[in-house]
Amino acid sequence: MKRIFSALIIGLFVFVNLYTPAEAGFFADKKTEIVQNFKDKSAQKSIRKILEKQTKFASNHDYTGLFNLYANDFINTDGFTKDIYFKLIKDTWTSYPDITYTTEIKDITVDGNKASAEVYETSLATSTQLEEGVKLYGELHSYSNGFYYFKKVDGKWLISGEKVTKEKSFLKYGDTRFIEMDLISPEKVVPNEYYTASLKIDLPENAFAVASIGCDEIIYPQKQTEEVFRRMPDDNILERMFYANKNGKNEYNVASIGVSKSEQITPEKIRVYIAGLAFIMTRVNVEDEVENAPKDK
Repeated sequence: MKRIFSALIIGLFVFVNLYTPAEAGFFADKKTEIVQNFKDKSAQKSIRKILEKQTKFASNHDYTGLFNLYANDFINTDGFTKDIYFKLIKDTWTSYPDITYTTEIKDITVDGNKASAEVYETSLATSTQLEEGVKLYGELHSYSNGFYYFKKVDGKWLISGEKVTKEKSFLKYGDTRFIEMDLISPEKVVPNEYYTASLKIDLPENAFAVASIGCDEIIYPQKQTEEVFRRMPDDNILERMFYANKNGKNEYNVASIGVSKSEQITPEKIRVYIAGLAFIMTRVNVEDEVENAPKDK
């Protein structure tokens, strides 16, 4: 096999030299293109392995393994540095000890010593909430689309940045797990302009709900805004208008929902009880992104 391969190389060398300099240049360009394609394929393979490790380490709550996949100067488009980013990861693992993650890679683009990967990510966890002496079982479902950015550091690919383009999370306790609901907000807004968030709930006949919709800038540490609860209107659609911040900070719209049900105990007595709680969070990206944060192409 080696002798045949050597013969092919010699034959190719002779073949190229039979042509004019211009034609030989064409073959040289093609060779460069093939070599570059090979390098890009190799880089894509390495980046795919990094993302697979990232999902594995995150699901196993392997802090050290995950931490070492990120560059020291990592920053995302919310302005979070590596230290803050991993504090938030630790907080999440503490709040949801059984949280697991999945990552679907949509595309990987390589440009020399830099690269980007478009991904679709999900997370799943369970939780419990004590309400009126009753323990309510809860489930967390989170979905996001976005990009990870990479750079080569000492010959090794590391995650250098992140941009989330779309994100939504549902945390449902008790009977709300079986009720269809959604919080609809624009994915992107302009600073200093109004936008509307709408909460829609498909309530069963024997239930009623109170809810609030809030808006928080994505900053660390997080500041909680005051919640104002209202009974859901007859059409089960609650809307609220917000004024996008002028600081270029991305925002979260958060809906908090309490669902109560009634049941007939006796002809004269009706029991009303809390059947479930729910929280829905959607990301609203403000047009002005954080300075120096990586951007997709």
